[in-house]
Amino acid sequence: MYTAQGTIEKSHLLKQHQPMVRRMALQMLAKLPASVELDDLIQAGMIGLLDASTRYQDNRGAQFETFASQRIRGAMLDELRANDWGSRGLRQSARKVEGAIQTLEHRLGRAPTEGEIAKELKMTLEAYQGLLQEIQGCQLLYVEDFSADGEGDSPFLDRHASEARGERGGDDDPLAQLLESGFRHQLVDAIGELPERDRLLLNLYYEEELNLREIGAILEVSQSRVCQLHSQAISRLRAKLKDLL
Repeated sequence: MYTAQGTIEKSHLLKQHQPMVRRMALQMLAKLPASVELDDLIQAGMIGLLDASTRYQDNRGAQFETFASQRIRGAMLDELRANDWGSRGLRQSARKVEGAIQTLEHRLGRAPTEGEIAKELKMTLEAYQGLLQEIQGCQLLYVEDFSADGEGDSPFLDRHASEARGERGGDDDPLAQLLESGFRHQLVDAIGELPERDRLLLNLYYEEELNLREIGAILEVSQSRVCQLHSQAISRLRAKLKDLL
């Protein structure tokens, strides 16, 4: 049962944070195939926002916007998983790109160029750049595939969460477990080892929250090229994280 005051407060929270849901949906949509509808993401995000307004307790220190953003993003990811928009072949292609990057980094001792990655994949540079465009968005959920061979073994988050539960006596918050186990520091270190342009692109996109057109203007490239570079930067990052983890 909700009191009249509680209902009004919840309604106010939902109305106040609707723009945040749309902003997060637009940001996520930029990394997804054209078949994904903006309205579907917004609808899922609003469900996450409603869930956050029900669960939020302001005596735990976290601001509502921070708490809600996690719920909103999680609800959007659940919607994408439910619709299984990423084909198996596309995910396999993404893994091949990451595997090629990882192999070349070990061999060369530095970040490989696009041409070197294309050659490792036995593709032309143009075909490789086209592949980057295709796998953009496939990488959004790919952290779930951090098993030994990408298939068959238990997902990375499940394994990592299980280990953390054993160390911490059964806490069932996977996000807290990842952060407390040093994953955040490993991620920061991996980003710091990326080429300068990749670091700049990720900063502009995730920290400054610029759109593809704005990033393209800064980097002096087209929006489609920004998509390719973003896809490659994420592939580089995953290759590094596989080594660290």
